[in-house]
Amino acid sequence: MRIPGSSGGWWGRKSTPGKIETYTRWSFHLFAVIEVAVVGLPAFAQAGSGLAAWLPAVVTVHAVLCSRTASQALDWTRGRRERPVRLLWTFGAVTVLIAVVAIVLTEHGPGGEHLAAATNTVFVGVLGFGGGTLALGVRGRRHVLAVVAGCVAGALLVQLPLGVALPAALGTAFAVLVSCGGLAFTSAFSVWLLDAVYELDEARETRARLAVAEERLRFGRDLHDVMGRNLSVIALKSELAVQLTRRGRPEAVEQMIEVQRIARESQREVRDVVRGYREADLHLELAGAQGVLAAAGIECEITGEATGLPVEVQSALGWVVREATTNVLRHGDAGRCMVGVRVGVGCVVLTVENDGVKGDGGAPGGAGSGAGQVGCAGGAGGGDVGSGRGTGSGAGQVGRAGGGDVRDGEGAGGGAGLVGSVGGGAGLVGLRERLSAVGGALEAGAVEGDRFRVVATVPLPAATGGVAS
Repeated sequence: MRIPGSSGGWWGRKSTPGKIETYTRWSFHLFAVIEVAVVGLPAFAQAGSGLAAWLPAVVTVHAVLCSRTASQALDWTRGRRERPVRLLWTFGAVTVLIAVVAIVLTEHGPGGEHLAAATNTVFVGVLGFGGGTLALGVRGRRHVLAVVAGCVAGALLVQLPLGVALPAALGTAFAVLVSCGGLAFTSAFSVWLLDAVYELDEARETRARLAVAEERLRFGRDLHDVMGRNLSVIALKSELAVQLTRRGRPEAVEQMIEVQRIARESQREVRDVVRGYREADLHLELAGAQGVLAAAGIECEITGEATGLPVEVQSALGWVVREATTNVLRHGDAGRCMVGVRVGVGCVVLTVENDGVKGDGGAPGGAGSGAGQVGCAGGAGGGDVGSGRGTGSGAGQVGRAGGGDVRDGEGAGGGAGLVGSVGGGAGLVGLRERLSAVGGALEAGAVEGDRFRVVATVPLPAATGGVAS
């Protein structure tokens, strides 16, 4: 029941896993900006002159490589490309080279204490951000820990041969452990969370497919139970009738009469099975919808009563509830769904509305003074459900145009309908066919920006027509 041509913007058109992936991807791009701000700029301020201009430039180059490596590594974790082995090795080599040059300048640079402090900051920052980014390119907890351990061990092995005092070397290695370990944990957790979101989305799709498959199996079992025995009996009695006919026995006629009776009985039973398959009980569908949506973490509120409705009306509205609930689960990002059943003058109106849908839906229509009581009549003096044409200026509550009746929305009044007419989609077409069989109508569309509303209206016989609740 998606709206053809609806547009909720670049962000609104994304699925929930797509939004999480975009957020994760841009978070790692933001890490590059953080590296420049936290490592490059302080190094520039500490160095003073001489090499000061080169330090932020080197850090910026490393940050750009971090962003590039993170992007391709995320594509690899999603299975969209091969592991970027060459880029990972290149990035690792650049990280080691910058770290070695930084520690050499820290101990033997010409700039004194200011340059030593700046290059030490670059040393710790480059190893921290480098190790954290490299953790995206490996799988498994052991490999992530190996990357962190390698960065810490490398920090010690580079410092000690250059004559750095052991306490200072241990302090720097600890700083590398904290920065690299924290970023590596962030990287591993982000990949795990992204994988979990996609797996949950696939599980939801699988659940919908399994529900359809289970219903098909149930229908197949019913047909097998009905037809299997009867067809076997028909085959045996037909064979017996053939043998009796060849022998000129009059009992063959009785056997064929029995075959005819069994065939008619089978025909009736098949019709009963199909009828039970095609019909849906509204009360059961409402209860089932509430349970399924609650299990999916979607709050579902059901209002109104559906007692005393004809069987064919309940069946048609039950299918609307079933189809609408399926689409709430499969589409959009719903957190709340409201289902309302209202019995009005001459008709019953079923409304299913959920949030989490981005679109250009219109606002509720007009301010006319004669809106139908529950969508069963149009504007002031509006027609009835079947064929009346409203002439008032109020907006029709369910029609396509103001003051119109619920079937085709024709009317002389102005004002937009509450729910726009939307075509397309096999689900909508099937529901309209079921509702048209009982004289009903279906409208569906986005309303108030981020909500989707389905309104089904079915006329009632005069004996069962109620008063609006």
